[in-house]
Amino acid sequence: MIAPLGPAFFDRPVVTVAADLVGCLLSVEGVGGIVVETEAYDRTDPASHSVNGQTRRNAAMFGPPGHAYVYRSYGLHWCLNLVCEPGSAVLIRALEPRAGIAAMEARRGLSAPRLLCAGPGRLTQALGITGAFDARPLDDDGFRLLGSPTPVPVVADRRIGISRAVDRPWRFLAEGSRFVSRPPSRFRVPLDEGAA
Repeated sequence: MIAPLGPAFFDRPVVTVAADLVGCLLSVEGVGGIVVETEAYDRTDPASHSVNGQTRRNAAMFGPPGHAYVYRSYGLHWCLNLVCEPGSAVLIRALEPRAGIAAMEARRGLSAPRLLCAGPGRLTQALGITGAFDARPLDDDGFRLLGSPTPVPVVADRRIGISRAVDRPWRFLAEGSRFVSRPPSRFRVPLDEGAA
């Protein structure tokens, strides 16, 4: 039996958690799949919402580990982050759809499996996540997070869509997955270097 991920899993350095989440199972009210892409952000990171301290928008990032931090990006789409140590969170960038695919297709208005959850905005739309999920505990309120059933080879790469700290290899991908939002670049590094 696969164990659920509790607060202790998240109460660790965010880069470690981001890498370890790849291959885990994430669902919201029975809709979800396998995490294939994540990005790490912490309070020392110029690209992080927490770099200048706590605000009303990012308050969940400073709350207890194992909670959701959900915000709207550019006023267009919601982004789901999983809170780790204070001021740090993992952005869930992509899933390989496994459960509730009909619901995902209806919410997304398409049936191409690769495009259902490939990108943070697509993922939250497919899973029905809105700002109402901000600060909710990940072991309650319909969330289900289970450890990886089998080891997954992970690649570290540069993060996407940021203008600061662009060289940090804090994006983690399931190697060879066709469900990621963007394939790894030539910059990619072995996991042991990316998670250092």
